[in-house]
Amino acid sequence: MLPQNLLSSLTNMPGYNQESFVRVHEQGDQITSVRLNPAKPFDLASHSFLNMNSAIPWCANGLYLQERPLFVTDPLWHAGAYYVQEASSMFIKHIIENIIPNPEDKIVLDLCAAPGGKSTLLASYFNKGLVVCNETIKSRNAILVENMTKWGSDRVVVTQNDPSHFKSLPHFFDLMLVDAPCSGSGLFRKDPTAINEWSEESVLHCSTRQERILEDSLAALKEGGYLIYSTCSYSFEENERIMDYISALPGMQNIALSVPDNWGLVVTESPNAKAKGFRCYPDKIKGEGFFVCVFQKTNDTNATYYNTSFNWNIITKNELALLASNIQLPEGYEYINHQKSLIAVPSNMVLPIKTLLSHLYVKKMGMTIGELKGKDLIPDHALAMSHWEIPPFGKVEVDLELALQYLRRADICLEGTKGWAGVYYQQILLGWAKLLPNRTNNYYPTNWRILKY
Repeated sequence: MLPQNLLSSLTNMPGYNQESFVRVHEQGDQITSVRLNPAKPFDLASHSFLNMNSAIPWCANGLYLQERPLFVTDPLWHAGAYYVQEASSMFIKHIIENIIPNPEDKIVLDLCAAPGGKSTLLASYFNKGLVVCNETIKSRNAILVENMTKWGSDRVVVTQNDPSHFKSLPHFFDLMLVDAPCSGSGLFRKDPTAINEWSEESVLHCSTRQERILEDSLAALKEGGYLIYSTCSYSFEENERIMDYISALPGMQNIALSVPDNWGLVVTESPNAKAKGFRCYPDKIKGEGFFVCVFQKTNDTNATYYNTSFNWNIITKNELALLASNIQLPEGYEYINHQKSLIAVPSNMVLPIKTLLSHLYVKKMGMTIGELKGKDLIPDHALAMSHWEIPPFGKVEVDLELALQYLRRADICLEGTKGWAGVYYQQILLGWAKLLPNRTNNYYPTNWRILKY
């Protein structure tokens, strides 16, 4: 049963109809949606649960599913060909297309990023810029690294820092997305167990925490830069009240966006500043509860801060020649040797990434190519997941059964030319294997292997 205190608190909120709101939760329909990775196209007809006629109106690559399959048994899910993401949160795509129509060279931050749904969306859109994805909690950060690696972008940096650490990067980001930790009432239909964890005290605690996160981090936003603030909560204290809080900060100006009426999103307004945002109700749209608003920073005239004091090890001419003998190296990258791995960093983002390394705890950056052992390249799994041209290794196409065995990191026997080979399922690369005379070495990452289903 939904908390009565929550229902009472929503009585005067725009768009709220208690009867239909309660009914849709009692019905308990589960809405499942995915967002396709535009860099990893595949034959949608091979997946009966994917239907282009069920597109999500505010996100071109988003699709509703008629039923929820067992994703762990789909090799293409493991390969990052699509991401399972809640439909309401994909509205971020519509927002960024409107406020930043030219995404080239932009530096953006997803401050509370795990598990990575919004970060992968940002990585696809800002594919000629740089996306910094931050997650404070170590276990959640590991999931974020995994999901961002599978998505395949080489213009991503994953950090593990408290929001207050971003004060050390003043005037740095063109866009900050703060999908703030919240009381989670917007997910009650999706996760009914969350109802027992909800309380008015939790709402107030989250509201205070959201203010702190914003206060601690907004110095990192450039003049003219945009803040997208969102929650999966229905509570006024975490939404409209926070819009008033942001409006009271120096130079923060609310941006009102328009959306088609038939999308079902509800425009809401803060009581003091009259700032506008959007509410998503599950009885109004095909999705879960979600709130989002947009602000622009207008009063900061300081220049972007870059710290060039950090030095990394550019690979030697000999290493570069050996690497080039193993793989076709694309132009526009600086190649470095970092923590025993060869990494490619986009040339136009060298200074920003060095600055990040100077001030933050960086868990992942650029494209990890692999290690050189003698004259041979030991390819990293990130390279298999990337958008790069694949090295001149062998290619082994496998069926579903063998693909799942590979993803379990089980002992498998593959036929083909001896040496390194890419393991493909439906022409999508799953990872690396090494074919030897009497066995096959499975190089799928141990920590990511399928354990059971």
